[in-house]
Formats: sequence, structure tokens, C-alpha cells
Amino acid sequence: MTKRRIYDDELHAQFVTFSCYRRRSLHHPRARQIVMGVLAAELKKHDGTCCGFVVMPDHVHATVWFPEAGRLSGFMQVWKSRASRQLKRFLRGQLQEYSKSFDVKQPFWQPKYYPFNLYSEKKALEKLDTMHKNPVTAGLVKQACEWQWSSARYYEQGKSVGVPLGWVF
Repeated sequence: MTKRRIYDDELHAQFVTFSCYRRRSLHHPRARQIVMGVLAAELKKHDGTCCGFVVMPDHVHATVWFPEAGRLSGFMQVWKSRASRQLKRFLRGQLQEYSKSFDVKQPFWQPKYYPFNLYSEKKALEKLDTMHKNPVTAGLVKQACEWQWSSARYYEQGKSVGVPLGWVF
């Protein structure tokens, strides 16, 4: 089996996607807030910048950048791991019936994440637009800025979204 390569050596921002394990769900608003809170905390610890994000009911997209090469993999591992622990604790404490529907020893997230190097501002804007339209395409809202768990309100209305954002292009 060939090992998947992550190209994180040119200081490009990375558009990353990862999904819940076996259709597990982030259907509760607090679950999506946990993912965003861990994102904000880990970006600060890793000296990273988030350019945009969306937390969907079963997957997450984010554009992140680090001032040193090779930081993405460690950041993603910690983000997913910390979020998983907090999500499982929340589900066991607050949504006990839902948490009974899966083995708590199973991971919360699929093991992999999928990065995409953003080598230009044009490509970054394209990914940001696609990411923000995701809740609209899924039929969750009529306009991107209505989805609370996204950076769309920041870009469209200048409103705080709970995760510090910066533009690195």
C-alpha cells in the first residue's frame, strides 16, 4: 500500500476536508461549536491562521496556513483528536440516546483528511466560495451567511464568527 503524501513544504495555505466516522453526526449546534472552539484554540497554539471554514452536519472544511512548513499534519491530528474527545464527552453527557447508537471506542472522525494546496489567491477565493455555498447546496439554509457554523457571515457582513480569521494571500 502506498503512503499518501501531504504536500506541506511550500508555505501554501491548505484547504482541508475531513468527515465524521460512519455517518456519525454533528447535528447538534453545540457539537459544531465544539469543533469551532477547538479549531480556534489549536490555531493559536500552532501559530496558524484560518482564512475560512464551514462545519457541516457530517464533515468539516477549513482553509489554514502556518508560517513554517510541515505543520499541517500535526495540527490536524491534534484538532481532530481534541475535538473527538470533547464531542464524545458532550454526547455522553447531553445526548445519551444518540451516544448509545455507536461504540464510544470507535473514532469520531474518519482517519484521513484531504488537503489541497492553495497556490494562488484566485484558487483560495474559489475554494472559499465553494465552502461557503456548501450549506446552501445541502438545503440547510437559503443564503450562506445564514449558516452559523461558517466564516461566510464574516466575509459577507463583517460579523464575528467565533474563530479568528485572517487573509494570507
